[in-house]
Amino acid sequence: MLILLLVLLALTCLALGLRLYALERDIRACARQLRSGRPRVSMAAPNAAAEELLTAINELLDLREREEGDYRRQEKAIRQQIANISHDLRTPLTSILGYLQLLEGEGLTAEERREYLGIIQGRAKALQSMIVSFYDLSRLEGGEYPLSREKVDLYHILSELVAEFYNDFEGSGFEMTVELQEGLPPVTADPAGVLRVFTNLIRNALEHGRARMSILLYREGEEVVSVFANDAPGLTQEDVAHVFDRFFTADKMRTGQSTGLGLAIVKALAERMGHTVFADLDGDLFRVTIRWRGSK
Repeated sequence: MLILLLVLLALTCLALGLRLYALERDIRACARQLRSGRPRVSMAAPNAAAEELLTAINELLDLREREEGDYRRQEKAIRQQIANISHDLRTPLTSILGYLQLLEGEGLTAEERREYLGIIQGRAKALQSMIVSFYDLSRLEGGEYPLSREKVDLYHILSELVAEFYNDFEGSGFEMTVELQEGLPPVTADPAGVLRVFTNLIRNALEHGRARMSILLYREGEEVVSVFANDAPGLTQEDVAHVFDRFFTADKMRTGQSTGLGLAIVKALAERMGHTVFADLDGDLFRVTIRWRGSK
């Protein structure tokens, strides 16, 4: 009987030893897999505890892989943004330097000097506006742009703005349609933010639009809807999906000095104020619609 017990104990020890050896071998194999950079690790003969450990390790590996992918995409986007900023700052700077060189020339008439100085001033103001837009968008995305919450009359702001820019549209040959519904309920927003949104949309249409321009303001249920629509020949559905990107650079939307910041600021401001903005393309007609939630 004692001999049988000893044999059973020896067999048990042998089985445990083999199990420990197999476990150690699998752990070493997992270590080699981790060092080799494999995205997932596995064991040949895992037990319940080892399976739980492997699941946790693989979850961490998946998380690292996703983070590395996000980092690569962000790094690529940052490089592209730096290239875009460099291009957009270089354009007006090159023009300013060119006209400054012309001013150094002899034999210029007083009228030519005034003309060149006027061009330089215009380019410098465009450059200043661009830098301010960079800064404002950075503050908006960082949550550092102060916005109040007040009852705002969209009709009052938009009607005055349309009157201010109407001659610009007429002078650029736009066929204008303006339909602003009166008696609309106020919305909760920042007055300066609303003015910036509408101004950016109007300027975007003036810079990139063609032929037709319509500005609508009306009530739909509990919301007030503003629509800015203009002809945009050559713009594609793929472009429309990116017009609110921070540095949208489709050639079809660029004039040599546009950064795409105008519409990016529109979206950021509208959403920070609690409203919804989207764009769509119907044939050649490009529309930006904002749904303003009514004031409670």
